[in-house]
Amino acid sequence: MPAVGISEDDLPFIFGDFYRGRSAPAMEAGCGLGLAISRRIVEAHDGSISVESHPGKGSTFTIRLPARPEKEARA
Repeated sequence: MPAVGISEDDLPFIFGDFYRGRSAPAMEAGCGLGLAISRRIVEAHDGSISVESHPGKGSTFTIRLPARPEKEARA
């Protein structure tokens, strides 16, 4: 069974381009772009993305998006 959760050492880097955690199985598919792309999409909509993780238990990702885009709110 694969490890769940993200190590504390990896957390500061997980939203970076091509970053794969040190504990990611070498044979598992992926190139480390998914979270980086997710962050860019969320931020393009004036939102934020964060993670809370407990190695051995799992991770929770939270995405916050404004109800009304900031550009419209200023108009």
